[in-house]
Amino acid sequence: MWCDGSSTTCQEVKQDDLGEVARVFLRKAGYCPVWLFYGEIGSGKTTFIKSICSLIGVEDTMSSPTFSIINEYQTRDKKKIYHFDFYRIKNEAEAYDIGSEEYFYSGDLCLIEWPEKIPSLIPAEHAEISITVENQNHRTIALSVHDGKEKKRI
Repeated sequence: MWCDGSSTTCQEVKQDDLGEVARVFLRKAGYCPVWLFYGEIGSGKTTFIKSICSLIGVEDTMSSPTFSIINEYQTRDKKKIYHFDFYRIKNEAEAYDIGSEEYFYSGDLCLIEWPEKIPSLIPAEHAEISITVENQNHRTIALSVHDGKEKKRI
């Protein structure tokens, strides 16, 4: 289910719905360069990131950067997108050592799985996507946009 803050309408989300949900979220988040994805293992974070990347023109093969920690994709118009997975890091120093802050403040889109592992490295301006498993085929997806000053729930 996804909730659109401009109304009280919520809908169930199935995998077939992800493209439309991604389209809505891209419009609502505006140009917020850092997106944080929260959800348990298997909730669909990587699948949703693939939907977002497809919509913005990534033609590269996309996969979870669980072992590499970061994947770089390029859109048709040569913009860079960075996809992070911090699940395997032991501490924030590891994320800092790979230069994560340089990526986060580059202005390029950064899509981050397991951001709870790096709380002090998160820029004040970011979007949060929470994915909650309702059952095997349905998820609840919520978006919050933080402009660095106040929280706006969408």
